[in-house]
Amino acid sequence: MTMTSRSFVLQNALVLDGTGKPGYHGDVVVAEGLIQEISSPGKAKALGEHIDSTGLAVSSGFIDMHSHSDLAVLQDREYLAKTTQGVTLEVVGQDGLGYAPVSVETREELAQQLAGWNGQPDKDTLNFSSVGNYLDRIDQGAAVNVATLVPHGTLRLLVMGAADRHATADELKEMTSIAEISMREGALGMSTGLTYAPAIYAHDDELVALCRAVANHGGYYAPHHRNYREGFLEAVDECLDIARESGCPLHLTHCHMSATKYAGRADLLLEKLARAEKDKVDVSLDTYPYLAGMTYLHALFPSWIFEGGLEKAEGRLKNSDARSRLFHELKIEGTDGNHGAPIPWPAITIAHTSRPANAGAVGMNLEQYAKSVGKDVAEAYVDLIVDENFGASCVIFGGNEENVRAIMQHEKHMIGSDGILFGKRPHPRAWGCFTRILGVYAREEGVISMEGAVARMTGRPATRLGLTNRGFVRPGQVADLVVFDPATVLDKSTYEQPREPSVGIESVFISGDYVIKDRQRTGQLLGRSVRNPKHWSNS
Repeated sequence: MTMTSRSFVLQNALVLDGTGKPGYHGDVVVAEGLIQEISSPGKAKALGEHIDSTGLAVSSGFIDMHSHSDLAVLQDREYLAKTTQGVTLEVVGQDGLGYAPVSVETREELAQQLAGWNGQPDKDTLNFSSVGNYLDRIDQGAAVNVATLVPHGTLRLLVMGAADRHATADELKEMTSIAEISMREGALGMSTGLTYAPAIYAHDDELVALCRAVANHGGYYAPHHRNYREGFLEAVDECLDIARESGCPLHLTHCHMSATKYAGRADLLLEKLARAEKDKVDVSLDTYPYLAGMTYLHALFPSWIFEGGLEKAEGRLKNSDARSRLFHELKIEGTDGNHGAPIPWPAITIAHTSRPANAGAVGMNLEQYAKSVGKDVAEAYVDLIVDENFGASCVIFGGNEENVRAIMQHEKHMIGSDGILFGKRPHPRAWGCFTRILGVYAREEGVISMEGAVARMTGRPATRLGLTNRGFVRPGQVADLVVFDPATVLDKSTYEQPREPSVGIESVFISGDYVIKDRQRTGQLLGRSVRNPKHWSNS
């Protein structure tokens, strides 16, 4: 990374250093893209701009541990959703689905499958084939820094197609080899999406073998596990078993405990994690501070629909016998895509449609939409997905606030927005996750301290990612910094108006230069790839 020549001092700032310890006032001296010194207020003698930071806090740049901005970081030069929250590093390649490593054929399949997350990118955007190619593209300039995981579903699709079966020994060997290449090219770990095809077809022995290879390269395992509803605890057990057997550190992504039967019972999860830590399992987790989630609309289908790929899926959705079976599962029996439960129609709001004829559906829940088109709800749901060519997305409401708060207090907890930026009415977490933690859960509600909130966004994630030169305000660290007003910082995005910038973030620096200055975006593209420190220098 080329270092900036800017030199400056943040004078008399409240230093929140990323450890979670009480903040203190000091002067933070920056030069050559690094934090050079932290002195007592008024004692810094450094040359360069002296910036009065009285009444403001300074922390390391926020790290989004779970982002779906794989393409947005390449396409959106302003990137206000994240820069106005103080995010300086995002971890993409999440939920087992991403755009590398791919072949020409799987690239097109993935682009269609993920259109509800990221839209339909042009071919010029998708002309990378490997993790290394993707990170090289980031190095040409992005609004924020980017790290990536190896997406297991993408890897499986590359080697096996969308086959619903065990991997053969040769296929597993090939997947392992590509995963290792991806780690050497810079990936920091591996993600899975075990309710999404094709990863849903994988068995645990496959995941153990791949996690073992990832661990050998210093990486961690980030599963979207098999069940976030009634079978939540069993799914967590499966993740812990994979970590134990493989020796791979485990990071439980969007670890929400939302099923009605678990309301107010986060202690069941926390006790399980405590036992695992006594067994020497290296486990951490992230959540976002909302009760609703978001995904593409067809994610709730049963996995048998997608066996063989989206072209075959479309054929099944138009076949009367397959539709009858599908309707029964959606309404009565439940689907593995919906974590074993029937679809909660009123809880699912349509967030995006691509065809003008369907524009009026946005903002309706599925029950309302079915009435508006005069169809049975399952029929209306399926027909909309076919008409949208798998490009629609949804926000799914449900959850338990007591559990959100209890899990947030865990000592290994971090923040992951799970933010999807594409769509007409996306989830507000993409624009407000980090500032909501600071403004609501730390300042207003006192669920965690302000220092603890910052640690969840900086020091803890940097440590999980294996980064020794980011995440803390201390000499020698890369000067990715956020200056914010702890008295006013707050999210403004809502479900109705999700693209509202946060307030209270005064300045954001990447490698010691401005991305946000006096609450205004500077336009500079200072973000670069942050790669596996076992194989790369990230200075």
